[in-house]
Amino acid sequence: MNISIDELFKLDSPNIIDIRSVENYNNNHMPGARNIPYNKLLLEPNKYLNKNEKYYIYCRYGKTSQGLCRILRNQGFDVYSITGGYESWMLNKYNE
Repeated sequence: MNISIDELFKLDSPNIIDIRSVENYNNNHMPGARNIPYNKLLLEPNKYLNKNEKYYIYCRYGKTSQGLCRILRNQGFDVYSITGGYESWMLNKYNE
C-alpha cells in the first residue's frame, strides 16, 4: 500500500522512516523522519518496528521502499510506502 506526500502530511505525527544511506539522510530528509538504512531494516525489522504502530517508509524514488513494505507487511507490520519517495517530497516542497 502506498501513500502520497499530500496524504502523509495531513496525518498527525506520522512515523516516517528514511531507508536511504546515513549520508543521504544527513544531507537532507523529510521533516520528522528517522533514518534506518534499508539493509538494517530488512535484516532486523523487529529491532526497529512495533507491529502495533503504523510506519511510512521512503527511499529516493519510492521503488525500493515499495518492495521493502511488501516484505514487512508479509511479516505483520503496518507499513506504507511514500509514493515517489524523497524526490517527490523535494518537488512538492519547492512547488508550494
